[in-house]
Amino acid sequence: MVSLAAALGACTHERNGPVSDHYADFQVDAPNKNTVSVCHAYTCKMRTKFRFTDADIDELRAIFKKVKKGDTAAEERRAVAYAVGWMETRVGKVIGTDKDRPGMDFEASGDPTQMDCVDESTNTTSYMLVMQNNGLLKYHTVGTPFSKDQLWKGVAGWTHWTAVLKETSNSQRWAVDSWIYANGENPAVVEVDKWYIKDLDSLPVAAK
Repeated sequence: MVSLAAALGACTHERNGPVSDHYADFQVDAPNKNTVSVCHAYTCKMRTKFRFTDADIDELRAIFKKVKKGDTAAEERRAVAYAVGWMETRVGKVIGTDKDRPGMDFEASGDPTQMDCVDESTNTTSYMLVMQNNGLLKYHTVGTPFSKDQLWKGVAGWTHWTAVLKETSNSQRWAVDSWIYANGENPAVVEVDKWYIKDLDSLPVAAK
């Protein structure tokens, strides 16, 4: 069930159910082991299956080992950001979304090379579930995507979706937003309360 709550001047469309509810809402198959259904063409109009191979999973393990500078939750989030960027690149070269532009272009709806925030949040969730299913997440679990909007601001306050990581030690939720940047760039990772509190032109920077 989606409930509405005022938060930091924005309308937050919160999901209280499991991650599977998000996939059901947008009629997308949830990940099956290392196979994901990749959303593209805006609002999951197109869904293309992609399987991460054993070699791909080994590469993800190598990314986590290389990027993490310490055994902490913060370093794990940093590794997740790099891993999501790598997975976007890997998938994009195969299914044709490697030219996905940052942000939103209303004329791109239906274009199989482009993704909106629903596509991006769904795909990022799927990629993080692959990480989780392969034991790469020690300090987090994958949360349910949610959205915020400030529609009274017009296009600048348009409804925006994000994937979510939940820190296990304190239940802090982190927005993992890959929509802001072009395909393959690291997503932004920021506390959900600090994510999208002004407008689409004032979103957080990519995690490095």
